[in-house]
Amino acid sequence: MVEVSVTSADGDRVPVGLMNTQQALSLPSHIDIEVSHPAHQAGSTDIFMDRAALQDHVDITP
Repeated sequence: MVEVSVTSADGDRVPVGLMNTQQALSLPSHIDIEVSHPAHQAGSTDIFMDRAALQDHVDITP
């Protein structure tokens, strides 16, 4: 479970929802997203990664 966020025009991180990693990776690629690190509690961690890092994490996690 990850928290998905986008960056507002002001540069602020705006949470858009909680999703599993596959749902987050399935979002349209033209939307720049950041997701909370899957090893931490979604919605309360301040450790975020971009889509490419999430894909790498999913690829190496059994």
